[in-house]
Amino acid sequence: MNRKEISENTIDQIAQHINERANRPSTFPIITISGQTETPHYYEIIPFNEIDDTETTFYAIDGSYNSQEFYNGLTIGLYTAGYVGFKNGNQLVLNDLNDPVVLGKGYYPDNILITNDEHKSAVFDELLELEPVKKLFDECFEESEKSKVWGWGESAKETITRNISSLLSFCQEVLEWALVWEIANLENTTEGDYILQDGTLRSNNIKQSYLKILGKKVHEKGLRLAAVTKHSPVKLELASTYKKIDQYLENKKKPKYPFTTKNPRWQKLCVWYEVPDEILATAYKGNMYAQKGLTGGRGFGLFFSARLDYVEKLQNYDWVVVDLNLYDCSSDAETTVKQRNISLIQETFKELTRLTQEHYILGYPYPLVEAHNFITLKNNFKDEVIKRVKASLYGTQMMDNVDIENLFLDIHDRF
Repeated sequence: MNRKEISENTIDQIAQHINERANRPSTFPIITISGQTETPHYYEIIPFNEIDDTETTFYAIDGSYNSQEFYNGLTIGLYTAGYVGFKNGNQLVLNDLNDPVVLGKGYYPDNILITNDEHKSAVFDELLELEPVKKLFDECFEESEKSKVWGWGESAKETITRNISSLLSFCQEVLEWALVWEIANLENTTEGDYILQDGTLRSNNIKQSYLKILGKKVHEKGLRLAAVTKHSPVKLELASTYKKIDQYLENKKKPKYPFTTKNPRWQKLCVWYEVPDEILATAYKGNMYAQKGLTGGRGFGLFFSARLDYVEKLQNYDWVVVDLNLYDCSSDAETTVKQRNISLIQETFKELTRLTQEHYILGYPYPLVEAHNFITLKNNFKDEVIKRVKASLYGTQMMDNVDIENLFLDIHDRF
């Protein structure tokens, strides 16, 4: 697209909108009020030389999907999800492969060729037969009529399979939720272990009434479930608050803080607070994602914003939005949702600092980075699949060589 096709007025309006939201005066308090989670809670990061001194296992889940459509109507579409685990700073072997590099566990479908609606339907049906998904329904949801679970109602399958992107995205997300239940039931998973997801503990695809069953069962097993993301509309609404807290930390709080560690390089203050209703309402504009209860919303989480590692002058870059299991955070989760288990919340965020002092995304838990690297379908995934299909076609030699090559011709590459 020629840059002149977009008017300067349009660009200026975008800039004005960003400026207005990012520079909105912050009314958020910077001083901790005892017993109030919607005020900042400051704490000392776990010293770097102690981050691996724990018996806690940290699991991380991620998923991915990708597709490639060719000029002749043939599409290769693939989704996947998997998880990794770390204990004492070392990655655990979670599969039965004889591979010194691939230590995590992932799931992939067999139906990846899509040329018509029947193929889309087959992709949908296969998802429900994958082992983790079957166990989620049989053991957790206890629902034989799977159509009742979907947030799209009885016509969910018809709606979801209308286009390939929504179908693959749906399959990926459902598989990720199923892996939460799989991890919760692993033989070596013990009370106090953490299960981390990328994103939120909310879903448009699964009804809240079913999703909260998963959250409650994980809570009853004594496992900590948290979703972490750097990408959230909440962050734009809190931009001025982040700056305000950053200045307070740097100029007033840190110089007077009684650090237990004497190494200046390890003297860092972290902070967490619950995101207030008014911020959620503005960020999500009435979307049910903003609900803090277990009814009328999309999931079973409670939104917090946190800085899990402190890097001066970066302001909102090293802040994350964390969705914690509401059953962990509130003793009255199924009623008024007013009580807060502050000691458990504090413990959770302090434990997460064990995961944010290494690797290359500042303030973000490294198991999630490793899960992403392990499972993400890079753009060249289609090249590998195409090469393997071509090799099989050449092996049987039932088609002319030119026809085989033309079958996977992407005409956009010729533009």
